[in-house]
Amino acid sequence: MRYDDALASLQGAGRLPSVSVAVARAGVPVWSGCISVVDGVTSASSYRIGSITKTMTAVLVLQLRDEGLLGLDDPIGSVVPETGYAAATVRELLSHTSGMQSEPVGPWWERSDGGDASSLIAANDGSGRVAAAGEYYHYSNLGFGLLGEAVARLRGVDWWTTVETRLLAPLGMAGTSYHPPTNHAPGRSVDHFAHTLTDEPHTDTGAMAPAGQAWSTVADLLRWADFLAVGHPEVLSASTLTEMAAPVEPADAYGLGLRLVDLAGRTLVGHTGSMPGFQASLFVDRSSRDAVVALTNATTGLRPDRVPALFLGADPIVAAEPWAPTSEPVPTAVRELLGVWFWGNTALGFEWVGGELDVRDLRTAERSDRFALDDGQFTGIDGYHRGERLRVHRGADGSVVHLECATFVYTRAPYDPQVTLLP
Repeated sequence: MRYDDALASLQGAGRLPSVSVAVARAGVPVWSGCISVVDGVTSASSYRIGSITKTMTAVLVLQLRDEGLLGLDDPIGSVVPETGYAAATVRELLSHTSGMQSEPVGPWWERSDGGDASSLIAANDGSGRVAAAGEYYHYSNLGFGLLGEAVARLRGVDWWTTVETRLLAPLGMAGTSYHPPTNHAPGRSVDHFAHTLTDEPHTDTGAMAPAGQAWSTVADLLRWADFLAVGHPEVLSASTLTEMAAPVEPADAYGLGLRLVDLAGRTLVGHTGSMPGFQASLFVDRSSRDAVVALTNATTGLRPDRVPALFLGADPIVAAEPWAPTSEPVPTAVRELLGVWFWGNTALGFEWVGGELDVRDLRTAERSDRFALDDGQFTGIDGYHRGERLRVHRGADGSVVHLECATFVYTRAPYDPQVTLLP
């Protein structure tokens, strides 16, 4: 089945510890699947959704507009007067055209617990601006931190309480939360060369939460995707959602809090998401109500904006071998060889995969050779160097200086002048 093949392709090619995908046709869920090499993770598990959270913040802002409490062309300073970006309009913040910097000053909010709104505002005095308002599209997480604070001030309760009462409750999204629930996928990153897993933090982002805090499931997010298509009488009208889905100049692929992607002439709306340990994708065709959601617990590896073409379009599915992380400790003799080596000017990646040393061309990702480790010796078992010995040359201090296999010399820098090549 195409959906199963597409899911397998995502997991294998992306080296994903787990990936969960669900598809709806005409607003009705028709398929879901999950591949996981992490114990306990299933299609019902919750994942961090990153910037898909922004679509929720944007809907809250448009609710305020529709109620006459806030105008899209009002400056954010009309609600948050002490911000250094007081002149930026609500429309500019929603569409990432205000010219403010992408990230707030201070510790990286995605990896550090965030402070309160007063601390966020005080640390960002407006001096970080990168462009004039409307000059060009420049994605800004900071802008959504300010929008979330405006929502909180106008509603008189914190941003998340507003999300719960005005979005999640009427839409029946009981699987969406601020903190990770008991049944959640753990955040992970994958070592590119060793293929080992590293824990990633599950931070409370504080005042930056409106930009990327939420956790959810594929089932809940299909509900959210269908809402973005047709609206809901207790949340937001379809006409206002149509307004949100219109591109805002100078951006041509972003509206008011919504990303836009083209799928064979059809425009899909939604968002991608990324936080340490997680990536996410949610898109829906508002005319047909076809939707796809993909969630993974890997910092990198998923290409979220290409998910719709795989599951809703006709993009060819490239088969990929199932991927599993390295579970045993990487031998010392192997670890010191991992990373980037050069044969002349050609960059190669040496990786530890399934107990063998893979050599891949970094331009094409194609494997050129594979070596087995036996009794401290590396011997080619596949590729041009099959049967040949990979020899490790060390300096006076015992560190690895270069590698050599059948007159092929590999150095850490292109044509390293400190390495004496073969006579």
